Amino acid sequence: MNKLFPLLALFFSLNAYADLRASGDLGIVIERENSSALIINTSTHKQLAKIDQLGDLSHASVVFSRDQRYAFVFGRDGGLSKIDLLQDKLSQRIIQAGNSIGGAISQDGRLIAVSNYEPGGVKVFAADTLALVADIPAEYAPGKRSKVVGLIDAPGQRFVFSLFDAGEIWTLTMKNPQKPVIEKFKAIGKQPYDALISPEGRFYIAGLFGEPGLALLDLWDTAGGVKRILPDYGKNDDKLPVYKMPHLEGWAVAGEHIFVPAIGKHEVLVIDKHDWKLIKTIPVLGQPVFVMARPDGRQVWVNFAFPDNNQLQIIDAKDDHISNTLTPGKAVLHMEFTPRGEQVWIALRDDNQLVIYDTETLQELTRLPAQKPNGIFFSARAHRIGM
Repeated sequence: MNKLFPLLALFFSLNAYADLRASGDLGIVIERENSSALIINTSTHKQLAKIDQLGDLSHASVVFSRDQRYAFVFGRDGGLSKIDLLQDKLSQRIIQAGNSIGGAISQDGRLIAVSNYEPGGVKVFAADTLALVADIPAEYAPGKRSKVVGLIDAPGQRFVFSLFDAGEIWTLTMKNPQKPVIEKFKAIGKQPYDALISPEGRFYIAGLFGEPGLALLDLWDTAGGVKRILPDYGKNDDKLPVYKMPHLEGWAVAGEHIFVPAIGKHEVLVIDKHDWKLIKTIPVLGQPVFVMARPDGRQVWVNFAFPDNNQLQIIDAKDDHISNTLTPGKAVLHMEFTPRGEQVWIALRDDNQLVIYDTETLQELTRLPAQKPNGIFFSARAHRIGM
């Protein structure tokens, strides 16, 4: 009997090691209609687990803890869910608002901020416990709150966001969580609807739905205020129906250029990232939604709003021309590159599939089942600003 104990110990030890999982090649796929999320492995192309009861995921987004163990899911119903990627379970879930539109994680990984439509404002939570740390109402006039959009993290333990109804940009510094510092920039333009931050965390750019142009804030020099860029683009054009708003977090920075989806037009704008002037427009086959650069910047992938959302186009950033058009399937909603860009994962909502391409050869590698997949988020985002 005594001889069995070492063997049993070895057996359980081997089983424990067999269950070990690295977090660097994990990801989350949102199943929007099922209130669920898939944990996937990007290297083996496998689904590892399914997490249910995540609420309304119709506009869900995800950020990751800096150790890549936890995924924080922001639901449209105001839900904030914390998923343990290593134990395949929902660690915690709270309802923090009536209607929310996304969130961000702080530079040090200790704070989670959520942007809310109802009530308008930003709430900040402790990443470890989801305890409320700060409640920032987006009040722009007595008794009036704005929907908050374009929330991102920035260096200096800051969050930056836009007020859709007020036409303002606010920065929120959380170096001392007990004493949040807010800086407000007013009259930045009508109806900022989404925003991006440049990869190094310097420039915050909000798109404007209510008038031509973009609003740019230099976070290295906030005293300079918000500047308008591209103020005349589309100024005299007829207003076209917008079937789906572009997602500015999908704007692409490649080389010396920024590639931007044009609202309601069949164009991608190419902007000089040094002087913020329009260089050219690239005609594309539909209204662009996401315009995303491969990590090396050589390719820019574009997907489209209905009725052209069964196709993708690829821009060669070397000479800014369309190099390929793909038809992967019905309702291409989201794309995500592997960390070094050798593959891209694509969500096909109406085909209930994920398709994976080799980005060099454009060969299809495999397809995986997923129920009404929407967002795809890889854990490598944990180490990128504004993701």
